[in-house]
Amino acid sequence: MNETDNAEQIRQQRKKVGRVHRMKKFITGFLIFWTIFSIAAIVILGIFSYQMYRKVDDLNRTVRLLVEKQSSSSGNKSVSSDRSLETNDVESDIENLADESDIRKVYLTFDDGPSKNTGKILDILDDYNVKATFFVNGRTDEHSQKMYKRIVDEGHTIGMHSYTHNYSQVYASLSSFKKDFFRIQNLIYDYTGVKSDLYRFPGGSSNQVSDTSMSDLIRFLNKENVRYFDWNVSSGDATSNKESSDEIIENVMRDVVKYKTSVVLMHDAATKDTTVKALPELIQRIQKEGDLILPIDENTRLIQHVSLSNK
Repeated sequence: MNETDNAEQIRQQRKKVGRVHRMKKFITGFLIFWTIFSIAAIVILGIFSYQMYRKVDDLNRTVRLLVEKQSSSSGNKSVSSDRSLETNDVESDIENLADESDIRKVYLTFDDGPSKNTGKILDILDDYNVKATFFVNGRTDEHSQKMYKRIVDEGHTIGMHSYTHNYSQVYASLSSFKKDFFRIQNLIYDYTGVKSDLYRFPGGSSNQVSDTSMSDLIRFLNKENVRYFDWNVSSGDATSNKESSDEIIENVMRDVVKYKTSVVLMHDAATKDTTVKALPELIQRIQKEGDLILPIDENTRLIQHVSLSNK
């Protein structure tokens, strides 16, 4: 074989090696691209699936909440036997469901105070420049007197939650209810100078323990120009099973994102240390969602489990 043939053979070998090398680079590049594309697609599909799951889960929870509320109200001996009362219907709840464009309003409400925890709650609210609503009971000790005044002086809303919170006394008769009502209203006025026009029924307006027709009690409040508020979001801290602070936060956050107006049921009692512990992170989580935390005032949408029928 002459030198010319050898040179040609070497050129052919080099071309072959070059083609193989280019093929390897192409295959390697394609595999890298396909791997990155597959990972990105999996991540995007995962995020989309999670969002869809959350939306379906929220919808299911909303429907279940509405069904449970209706079932609870229809089983109430005071409500079901009184045709002048109507439950807060599904249509009304649906009207309060929030769209992505809505600015949601959250009203943190604390029942059963004052207590040893009231000052701690007020300190936390002050740290975050947040105003809330306190539905208080009647107490005359020095600490409670200071707490009533501090609630008002620091710009929070003070409402009535009965004087005694003793169901058998408060709901024994219309006369008993009136006596208890004026007692707590006068006490608040004496200690704060505020004549409260907000009320929360012990156990809510759909309570199942009242021996008196709830329509009579509601008519009385209406006559006194007093609005009553129930709740559509519960922290779960009223249950006998002690909720952890994380559970309280999740209970609230699960539902406040659903509504244009959320009235959150929480408790200011000596035994509710986990509520106090949960409050800072809860406020941060709500604010991170871009929601407004407000005290109940005359412009707040009424959240009521039952109300007098206009029919």
